[in-house]
Amino acid sequence: MSPVRFAGRLMGLMGRRIARRPIFCGLTSHEGEKHMNGVVLMVVAAVVLAAGYLGYGRWLANKWGVDREALTPARRMEDGHNFSPASAFTAFSHQFSSICGAGPVTGTIVAMAFGWLPVVLWVLVGGIFFGAVHDFGALYASMKNNGKSLAQLIDKYIGRTGRRLFLLFCWLFCLIVIAAFTSMVSGTFAMTPDASGAVDVAKSYAAGCAGTISILFTFVAMVFGWACRKFNLTGAKQFVTGVVLMVAMFAVGMQFPVYLDLNGWIAVVMVYLVFAGAMPIQMLKQPRDYLTSIMMIVMIVCAVLGIVVLGAKGQATITAPMFTGFTTASGMMFPVLFVSVACGALSGFHSLVSSGTSSKQVENEADAVKVGYGAMVVESFVGVLAIIVAGIMFSDMNTAGTGALNAGVASTPFAIFATGIARGMQAFGVDGTVATVFMTMNVSALALTSLDAVARIGRTSFSEFFATSNDALAVENEKTGVMKVLGNPWVATVVTLLPGLALTFGGYLNIWPLFGASNQLLGGMTMITLAVFCKCTGRSGWMLYAPVAFLLVCTFTSLGMSIAGCVTALQAGGMAVMATSGLQLVFAVLLVALGLIVAVNCLKELRGKESGSMPDEEPEWSEVGRRNCSAHQAAAADDAPEGLAAEA
Repeated sequence: MSPVRFAGRLMGLMGRRIARRPIFCGLTSHEGEKHMNGVVLMVVAAVVLAAGYLGYGRWLANKWGVDREALTPARRMEDGHNFSPASAFTAFSHQFSSICGAGPVTGTIVAMAFGWLPVVLWVLVGGIFFGAVHDFGALYASMKNNGKSLAQLIDKYIGRTGRRLFLLFCWLFCLIVIAAFTSMVSGTFAMTPDASGAVDVAKSYAAGCAGTISILFTFVAMVFGWACRKFNLTGAKQFVTGVVLMVAMFAVGMQFPVYLDLNGWIAVVMVYLVFAGAMPIQMLKQPRDYLTSIMMIVMIVCAVLGIVVLGAKGQATITAPMFTGFTTASGMMFPVLFVSVACGALSGFHSLVSSGTSSKQVENEADAVKVGYGAMVVESFVGVLAIIVAGIMFSDMNTAGTGALNAGVASTPFAIFATGIARGMQAFGVDGTVATVFMTMNVSALALTSLDAVARIGRTSFSEFFATSNDALAVENEKTGVMKVLGNPWVATVVTLLPGLALTFGGYLNIWPLFGASNQLLGGMTMITLAVFCKCTGRSGWMLYAPVAFLLVCTFTSLGMSIAGCVTALQAGGMAVMATSGLQLVFAVLLVALGLIVAVNCLKELRGKESGSMPDEEPEWSEVGRRNCSAHQAAAADDAPEGLAAEA
């Protein structure tokens, strides 16, 4: 099935080293061993994460001084392109759908080589005290600085050199993600040929349906966005309209599947990314993220219901080992576990979304907790669900190939996840074909929603590198010098996508093993920047110090091990090794160099800055923002009682 092919491609991206070694290598369930019930683990995790959001998340918001009366950059600087105020759920949808990519599923199941308990503990602790703080902090700091991106924040608090190095790091990082995720999504939709080379309809049906739905998704999203703006659809009306369009889209997609080969789908995905990266955010990406979030929430609900129903039937027992040791075939628990999990506990990529796009959509500062902290908590819950599903499926389907359904062939994380949820959906009465198509679509959506976000972030990082201004609104409008061309959204998008496309067909597999370390290193640099922001603005930042120290030690250790491994391979290998390990070595050294320079500069500024020396920026306005805010205030005054109206 398509999820299996997709999962196979995804695991290939994790590097040949991991792909050659079964994740559950040599692990068996011992007779007499007591096993955890999946329903119990799910409930406990949900309670812990909810407590983290309601307790630590709100405490952090109060500690930093979230002001629900403040006018956000999305409202003050509305420009009809990037700054576009949205409701709390719409902004949450954008954040959640953009960050909840392949990581929460793949990373957690990969890390289960050490047993399910260490992974669960890291997801819960890391999600609450690391990842959610990281995402919310980046969003909040950007909002308090007129929607500045993380690179622009580094420019302000660290210096122009740090900014350019960081932007170079981000752009290269985005190219790798674009290449990898394009290949993953295209591989999901690609048809399976029969012996004669024609389309094998039986094997390609789910993929064809999911591909058709994805094509329709783009046009449906634009129509949905137009309808919401035209008829002022909000709340329940907006939600119901979205659900109706989604059901219709799925029905049409299942009736008219499109069958293309891998290259055909790569072309389709790239065309989509051109428009997703360059078009005004409220025209395509914002409504698409809203609809995608509905679909992904339905997936989460189906997963929860499926686990509960399986539990009622006595089929929700986690048969995977609880703990296997501190060292496995994958390496030592530190740093492998913490680099592998990534998105389920902390991901540096999230800061690019928080500061690059989400901060320009939040219309009420109080919503920042829901969007920044809340979206990460939900993603951590998805990671827990992936662990539970993999644990339940272990006896029947695992990455060692020893399960009853494996037939001696190792299964990949997404194959396990998709099959497990589809089994749960069938348990509570969903048709098997519908469940398979739905999960195929969700598997692709996990990657596609991150893909269009990273395409947009890569475009903005490219333009910002050449910009002379450090103002978020001015960068978009800067049309002097090279920015006349390179600042054009369409040009910058195409320039970013072309090397990503080349990597898709070339040697991106050779540098993918470094993705986890570079992603976490990005998170460490973000945390240091946030610590400097807190000190400069007189806010408390001590809760960031431990995550900063841990992430830097973890990522530099992982990169150091990668460099040592590449050197060893080069000493023993020929030309083929030179082309693979050599490229890995170059990229690892660049990451270490860039990371050290940025980290050292940030730490110097953290020590040297005086507390409260740089207050929050004065509010910046656009003409559209000033006009709309004035109209809103006038309308509010008209609707208010006479005394309050006079005061307004």
